[in-house]
Amino acid sequence: MSSPSPAAVGAIGEAESALPRMSAAELAEAFAAFSRASEELSSAYGALQGQVGQLTERLSVLMEALPAGVLVLDRDGAIAQANRAAKRLFGESLEGTGWGRTEARLASTETPGEWRFDGGVGSHRLSVSLTPLESGEGSIVLLHDISDTHRMRLQVERNDRLAAMGEMVAGLAHQLRTPLAAALLYVSNLGQPELGAADRARVVDRTLERLRLLERLIRDMLLFARGDTQQRERFGACELAAELTHTLDPVARAREVNFADHCECPDALLSGDRKALAGALTNLLENAVQATPAEGSVDLRVSRDGEQISFRISDTGRGMDEALIDRIFEPFFTTRAEGTGLGLAIARSVARAHGGDIEVRSSPGLGTTFTLNLPACDEAAQLEPMP
Repeated sequence: MSSPSPAAVGAIGEAESALPRMSAAELAEAFAAFSRASEELSSAYGALQGQVGQLTERLSVLMEALPAGVLVLDRDGAIAQANRAAKRLFGESLEGTGWGRTEARLASTETPGEWRFDGGVGSHRLSVSLTPLESGEGSIVLLHDISDTHRMRLQVERNDRLAAMGEMVAGLAHQLRTPLAAALLYVSNLGQPELGAADRARVVDRTLERLRLLERLIRDMLLFARGDTQQRERFGACELAAELTHTLDPVARAREVNFADHCECPDALLSGDRKALAGALTNLLENAVQATPAEGSVDLRVSRDGEQISFRISDTGRGMDEALIDRIFEPFFTTRAEGTGLGLAIARSVARAHGGDIEVRSSPGLGTTFTLNLPACDEAAQLEPMP
């Protein structure tokens, strides 16, 4: 190994002379200060660890005390932690299992954001939300058991219908008595021996017409009182619109009313009682045709806005004022002599049973628009993160 050159030795000497020289006392003081700082850092770190431990313990106690289920997911979607409510709900140990496996056990309902879970310790209706953590290291799933709230909501709706039926008892007596009296009068005429065959046939037809009105009135009353839907299936919104067009087009042509339909969401799906929804929409369409004069127009437009599908029925009829709009959904209220006054009440009841509702816009002389809104049903419903 060669010795450093004279130039290198000179440079090292200059650097050493440039450094401040410290005495032994100054070095001892510096080391003492460093030791104190190290002890303070160690003490602060220990205190911080203690606080983190306390916060972790308090968070665990809080999670266990929450009535709602809480699942902590890691970045791979596996359940890293589950509180007592979640374990009690699903009735099994959840840590280590994938969230997708648990999610697959949830069945969608007619209400967006609400799911049904059949298993564990019984059937539950859940409100489920998934929120990603800001760190990107996982997500939090909140499970609210709203079974009692759902049952109370159904009970309130049923009580409202029963209260409405109580208010319309007097109207019901009149509604039933009028066609029944007419049917009895027609039937009594059949006993007259001088009645010819043609007159007898005409009396029979009128009697059957009154009896069919009674049957329709009783059927509508039962539908309104029940308020629920009997069957649930998944079907296309445009398929339902095509079915309605097939039913209504001959009726519109017979009244010389121009009818047009437009479906702007060919892939949109609905879930529910197809027959009940078709009946409710048919009621709205028939009302629109009957309110529209010859050469007028009725338009059915189906569209989707986010998670909502709208059936918009517009006519160029006589329209309604605010006083009439406020009453059209009242049971037994009708402006037509042949009407039962339950069509619109049933239509709104069906819409609400499917998680939707009916909106009305109208002005005298400018026509009317009824919009039946329903929640959309995705082909493969998945929980989406909350915004």
